[in-house]
Amino acid sequence: MDSGMQEKCGVFGVFNHPKATDLTYYGLHALQHRGQESAGIVASDGKSFRHHRGMGLVTQVFSREILDGLSGNMAIGHVRYSTSGASLLQNAQPLVFKYSEGDLAVAHNGNLVNAAIERKVLQQQGAIFQTTTDTEIIAHLIARSSKKYFEKAGPEVLKRIDGSFALLIMTDKQMLVALDRHGLRPLSLGKIGESIIAASETCALEAVDAKFWRDVEPGEWLLIDEKGIQTGRFAEKGDVSLCSFEFVYFARPDSVIHGRSVLSIRKELGQILAKEHPTQADVVVAVPESSVPAAMGFAQQSGIPYEMGIIKNPYAGRSFIEPTQELRDLAVRLKLSAVREILEDKRVVLVDDSIVRGTTSKRIVQLIRQAGAKEVHVRISSPMVKNPCFYGVDMPTKEELFANKHEHERAMGKVIGADSLAFLSTEGLLEAVDVDLADTSSRCIACFSGAYPTNLYLK
Repeated sequence: MDSGMQEKCGVFGVFNHPKATDLTYYGLHALQHRGQESAGIVASDGKSFRHHRGMGLVTQVFSREILDGLSGNMAIGHVRYSTSGASLLQNAQPLVFKYSEGDLAVAHNGNLVNAAIERKVLQQQGAIFQTTTDTEIIAHLIARSSKKYFEKAGPEVLKRIDGSFALLIMTDKQMLVALDRHGLRPLSLGKIGESIIAASETCALEAVDAKFWRDVEPGEWLLIDEKGIQTGRFAEKGDVSLCSFEFVYFARPDSVIHGRSVLSIRKELGQILAKEHPTQADVVVAVPESSVPAAMGFAQQSGIPYEMGIIKNPYAGRSFIEPTQELRDLAVRLKLSAVREILEDKRVVLVDDSIVRGTTSKRIVQLIRQAGAKEVHVRISSPMVKNPCFYGVDMPTKEELFANKHEHERAMGKVIGADSLAFLSTEGLLEAVDVDLADTSSRCIACFSGAYPTNLYLK
């Protein structure tokens, strides 16, 4: 809910299915929570591409007529929230190119930390960029590869890029699926009969009635064509550093990541939060919707009843899309309403998943007080966000982050108008996501700890 942090993107691909475009449409619809600025689909009939991209939600970008024009038995799709490159149609994905070997389409979830370096090198070599997104770099590297054929050039290029990427790259007849060496992004595979499905989350596999096959391993690539599936590695399997915010906020609760139910983990986050920061209260309320499981877990552990004290207007857009803080505040008022019957004269525990800027948290606390609450105790089901993300989550600079502007929780609580404020510990987060506390490298917690799993190439 806090207006300072946005999701990454979502990718979905289908190989060898007569309804590839329709399946991709439904898959993207299931991944809509990962990006709401633009959507696109590229389909191939084995001879040529047909593609369409647009700004807005999946249902706004595609009509039945448009989908009918995207015939083919393979397709890749993308939903985007801009983390690298402006929110413009030219940056909407999948990006489509023509090069010496034919057509090429790229759908990318994540950010390349060495993008500036590679872009400069390519421009010095004469490359002309049509977009401001780092995804275009991947296409240029493939086109300029010393390896002539895509099945060689694609995997070779993966060795050159660094950062976070869940990638789907398609030619007229082939599809390359790849995940960065640290596994910072989720990427799953499924099957419908002999058809192969790739998706950012398992909820999208469920949406098209695909059977989960397996997760793509960090540093792995799969080349899928009429000959079958080839697999290989562009990097040795090292420390897995899946973004911990996938479990806290980004992923849909009905998804399963690395064998763990997102819903059950969020409930456990709330339970641990209640153990770490108990308080006397009459009711537990969630900031809808991503915080609901954590609030339920807090209520279960504490014995304080959970109630729907805040109602979300399902037709209001996400507040972070608004360009100014004034409009974001208005969007919050349009989106959320407090239920006076539940909150009046009550001591309220308000559970949210994170605080980034703090501005939206302040507005929600005010909303609860205006409904007559006697006390408002804010509990956050993640640690303090003190560091920016360089892997595809758009958030403020280090200086703009709320946790860096105030010395301690008490001061932060006063700023947002709460009677008390407490955050989940890093140890509590890692316990919930089933990580050995002696080896935290299997989850990326850089936004909390400042320990980044890759070189950031900042100098």
